[in-house]
Amino acid sequence: MNRFLISICSRYVQVVITMFAVVCSASAAQSGNAFNPSISLILNGTYGAFSKDPSVYGISGFPLGEESEPGVEGFSLGETELSISANIDPNWYGAFTLAMPGDGSPGVENAYIQSTSIGDGLTLRGGRFFSGIGYLNERHAHTWDFIDTALPYRALLGTQYGDDGIQIRWLAPTDLFVEAGAEWMRGDSFPAGGGANSGRGTWSGFIHLGGDVGSSHSWRAGLSYLSAKAINRESGATDFFTGTSKILIADLVWKWAPNGNTYRRNFKFQAEYLQSSNKGDFTPGGASATPYSATSSGWYAQGVYQFMPRWRVAIRHDQLKTDDPGVVFNNTTLDKQGHNPKRDSVMIDHNFSEFSRVRLQYNRDQSQPKVDNQWFLQYTMSLGAHGAHLF
Repeated sequence: MNRFLISICSRYVQVVITMFAVVCSASAAQSGNAFNPSISLILNGTYGAFSKDPSVYGISGFPLGEESEPGVEGFSLGETELSISANIDPNWYGAFTLAMPGDGSPGVENAYIQSTSIGDGLTLRGGRFFSGIGYLNERHAHTWDFIDTALPYRALLGTQYGDDGIQIRWLAPTDLFVEAGAEWMRGDSFPAGGGANSGRGTWSGFIHLGGDVGSSHSWRAGLSYLSAKAINRESGATDFFTGTSKILIADLVWKWAPNGNTYRRNFKFQAEYLQSSNKGDFTPGGASATPYSATSSGWYAQGVYQFMPRWRVAIRHDQLKTDDPGVVFNNTTLDKQGHNPKRDSVMIDHNFSEFSRVRLQYNRDQSQPKVDNQWFLQYTMSLGAHGAHLF
């Protein structure tokens, strides 16, 4: 009997020791990897067909930034993104994104540190990042609902405004989502340029509100303001602008999903209005600097409907208008040619999973007086760790 009890106890002790060793080993592994970075890679490829040559693309009356083209003809490698992020220590988080265009040189898209322990709803960010203005601006291209950005963003913000600087955000401790933020940035990116004011040429402020309506609806609205100074800002190869652009943005997003379950069906309405006031000197190619003052504006509205699991359809309309700057700017990029640019888009995509998507899109683009029929086929694939997307 004693031998039997000793045998049982011995086996019990062995089991306990084995379990303890496994737990300690797992804890050690977890501790050793606690601050290892998350790494992700976004693969993107497109096929484009245009009825007009995309290499001579323009928007009547609007000088454009260097990344405002609609795409390239035929097969092409889209923008590949390599991202690395991790907690640095209990006080700081770091993120880095390298963007590699298929037809250009790699560039640092994001490289910033962000506080994690200030408290009271405050967050501080420093480095290079997309500004928090508007709704669409700080979203990476692979999260867009269309292959291309909205026309007002392309014309007034050079697709997206990102720059080097600092940002502070405050999240209010309320049931209603209330977020406010301010930024002070270098001013190297369109609509700024040249790092005016000794590398402190741009500032912005924004406020976002949001909440739920019942169990099936949610919304977010915002107001943003960007003041950007430019010194010899280049548009195309030969046009330059020195002056100030002040941009006001109003945005609204409304989402619906039955009882909050987005798996089978959901719908998103999204709209933004942008107004830009520009004042300074514009130098068209081959001419001298001429005083320039004009107000430009644009808006877009889109709806995206997931009608069954993994399948979505969408429609978008965007439109622009600008003041006529006068006959002195005839036959330059500021010549609106009596035309108000607009575009209509339709899209259908299939998401094999949350990491892979194939999309077909058509644009009837009237950025210039002559219609450009644009067709796109795109794949977007995500490898590795990938955080949740913004609302």
